[in-house]
Amino acid sequence: MLSTNEIKVGTAFMFEGSPFIVQKMLGQKAGRQGITVKLRVKNIVTGGTQDLGLDAGEKFDDVDLVEKNVKLSYIDGDDFHFMDQETYEDVMLSKDDLGDNAGYISPDDDYDVTITYYEGKPVGVKLPINVVRVITYCEPGIKGDTSGKSLKPATLDTGMEVRVPLFCNTDDKIVIDTRDGSFVERAKDK
Repeated sequence: MLSTNEIKVGTAFMFEGSPFIVQKMLGQKAGRQGITVKLRVKNIVTGGTQDLGLDAGEKFDDVDLVEKNVKLSYIDGDDFHFMDQETYEDVMLSKDDLGDNAGYISPDDDYDVTITYYEGKPVGVKLPINVVRVITYCEPGIKGDTSGKSLKPATLDTGMEVRVPLFCNTDDKIVIDTRDGSFVERAKDK
């Protein structure tokens, strides 16, 4: 059984008799009745997407998924092609199948990615918690502002937009948390 606070991008669960996989976390809303977690989910069987509001503490049955380790080979338009590390088979997922995860990976990365399968069909991916990306555009940094409390928009090399501290500049390598898209730190050069 899964509770609402264990659900994140890539988690699969049963809701009203159908299997769903989380594509995007839309936030939380606190009210008189408690906390509601907003999610964008995809029905694994029909392929349709919808937004759900789930009460905190609600319990769900988890879905049996098979996982395989892969590496991203190349991107062809909106199709992401992965290579199975054991069978060297090509596995294709669309940008819609990946949801928010599409903005965290590129073929140049050396990350191990896990594809999840439901009844033999690939339905989503699990990424490392932290990934390194390069900022391709943001407003110039402000010298001396190292607190990291104020944020500005920045575009990454994958085209994804994230919020970064004011001291970040174009061409900086940064570490991003794939669970929520938040800035972690500047990447350390090795």
